[in-house]
Amino acid sequence: LGGGRIAYVRTIRSEDVQKQFPQAPALAPGSQLFALHAADGTPIMLTDSREAAVANAWSNELQAVSVH
Repeated sequence: LGGGRIAYVRTIRSEDVQKQFPQAPALAPGSQLFALHAADGTPIMLTDSREAAVANAWSNELQAVSVH
């Protein structure tokens, strides 16, 4: 899916981070973060800004799209 060229950015609540990013440290509840995923759903990175997620996608030659 996506041919290794598409990734998506999705908002995620800090309370839900451990489900998708088990290696992430414990985070204070109530924060909004941004997750970058490969088109097949594989988590790539987690950040506190959408711009950083998109920049990471571009640096990995991926086309970033938003998911609501």
